[in-house]
Amino acid sequence: MHATEQPHAPTGATPQAKRAGLASFVGTTIEWYDFFIYGTASALVFGKLFFPDVSPAAGVLASFATFWVGFLARPLGGIVFGHFGDRLGRKGTLVTTLLLMGGATFLVGVLPTHAQIGVAAPILLALLRAVQGIAVGGEWGGAVLMASENAPKGRGSLFAMLVQQGSPAGSILATLVFLAVGGLDDQAFLSWGWRLPFLFSGLLVVVALVIRLKVEESDEFERIKEEGAVAKLPVVEVVRTAWRIVLLGIGASIMGISAAYFTNTFVLSWTTNELHIDRQTMLYVLLGVSVVQFLWQPAAALLSERVGETRFMVCSLLANVLLAVPMFLLIGTERPVLAFLGIALATIAGSGYYAVLAGFLAAAFPSRVRYTGISLAYQLCSTLIGGTTPMAAQALLTWGSGSIWPVVAFYVFLLLVTAGCVAALARFTARRVAGVSQGEPLPV
Repeated sequence: MHATEQPHAPTGATPQAKRAGLASFVGTTIEWYDFFIYGTASALVFGKLFFPDVSPAAGVLASFATFWVGFLARPLGGIVFGHFGDRLGRKGTLVTTLLLMGGATFLVGVLPTHAQIGVAAPILLALLRAVQGIAVGGEWGGAVLMASENAPKGRGSLFAMLVQQGSPAGSILATLVFLAVGGLDDQAFLSWGWRLPFLFSGLLVVVALVIRLKVEESDEFERIKEEGAVAKLPVVEVVRTAWRIVLLGIGASIMGISAAYFTNTFVLSWTTNELHIDRQTMLYVLLGVSVVQFLWQPAAALLSERVGETRFMVCSLLANVLLAVPMFLLIGTERPVLAFLGIALATIAGSGYYAVLAGFLAAAFPSRVRYTGISLAYQLCSTLIGGTTPMAAQALLTWGSGSIWPVVAFYVFLLLVTAGCVAALARFTARRVAGVSQGEPLPV
């Protein structure tokens, strides 16, 4: 369903649609769990264990730099797996990305530290992070399409929201596991406790794999195959015919990607290092925020069907602008309850937009190159904006001699750019759909 169209009357979900939605949710939850535990470990552990020869602040920056490596690799994963997803199908591609992510995460859990193998340790850490990035770069787009393309008519965005639920669900799971090991004393936590969340990923991947193997191929992809309309070189066709959609999609995805890393990574580092809030306490705060997001997103997706997706997304982003200053002021009080309140309010506004983002982007691209198109837009945004968020925010905090206001300005700027690109992409997609319906070439 296009972002500016009124939804069709909902129809009952078929067993295939339910299986596809469940498989997309579970698989994406595991993928994001793997990605989030790395972000949490970047804030709490990696600077000390893999970059011990620099100051604590520099160690955090270096740790966040390896965190960014995963984002640098995500467009490559989007291109590679988008190609095979558009050429061969969604299901096999998603099985591969799941195994790749789980394997890389498990290996991080057994990786020697700098004290054991020297400079090879951070190099291997960065390489495994790159593999994670390649895997998640191919996972998100395929999961969105598996859910939305099998959805009942008029409910594509609602079913795509199940993929977006993987982000808070993965965050909840990652935080619970780190809370379990975070109760250890510092010596035990730094020596072996931090490894357990990574090793636990191996078991989760087996569960997700069993569910994902039971899902049939996307109905819409099967139709494209039957019509002989499969793209030969999807990435070339996307660049040639839909480059404006890609650029606007990058801008429209900015806060959808960076918001989680403001809270789960930068804020966690800022509050535990500069503000000296207890590590376990902040993990509980972030756990509560993730629960709020998980509960609100389905309601937000349903509400957007009533008021219009584009209007709902833009209003959610602008509400987040108004809440930005109160959020950081409440966190700065160093009182956990107030910090939770500030982050939760901003999360309610921002996650409403995030819940609708997947279906909104999927509707913008033609079906024959949709996997490559949404993967390229979303993952390029991850590289350019999402992965740099914790590092940029930490650098601004350091530049401002501990003042949070440069970070607040950065946060508001990203929100405004995102809102503008969402509105522009909705208008452009409306013109594209109108042109295609009249037999005109795809606009560039």
